[in-house]
Amino acid sequence: MAVKVSMTVNGKAVSHEVEERTLLVNYIRETLKLTGTHVGCDTAQCGACTVHMNGKAIKSCNIVAMQAEGANITTIEGVAKADGTLHPMQQAFKEHHGLQCGFCTPGMVMSAIDLVKNFPNPTEAQIREQLEGNLCRCTGYHNIVKAIKAASADKNVTVVGG
Repeated sequence: MAVKVSMTVNGKAVSHEVEERTLLVNYIRETLKLTGTHVGCDTAQCGACTVHMNGKAIKSCNIVAMQAEGANITTIEGVAKADGTLHPMQQAFKEHHGLQCGFCTPGMVMSAIDLVKNFPNPTEAQIREQLEGNLCRCTGYHNIVKAIKAASADKNVTVVGG
């Protein structure tokens, strides 16, 4: 059965008819064509599908699109400034080599922005604990932790888009 869903994604109002069982991650990728949000495990274990819903990091493979009715969603495509300037967290990942293959990077960045919002000056232990739900098979996490720690010093790190 099809249902109509309406929400704001990266500052733009969107509305579509979708099957009731359509996952938010599939709505984002297939209907909206925002492919930066990745499908990794389909079981909410890896964090590759992390987006912000109403300002909080969530795993978009874990909810159906109609649960986001009326929500404000931000994907990785919505965190940089309108002129293309990278978000401070994206810049820190770049500068500190916090990525290798890049598959987990969008979810890591989205989780990291939320992490720093909740822990403005996180310790290495807090960063590692808060990233527990995000898996990376390439980096060993060392440079990801360095990137998040460095970005946490930027007062604009929790500001998204613009």
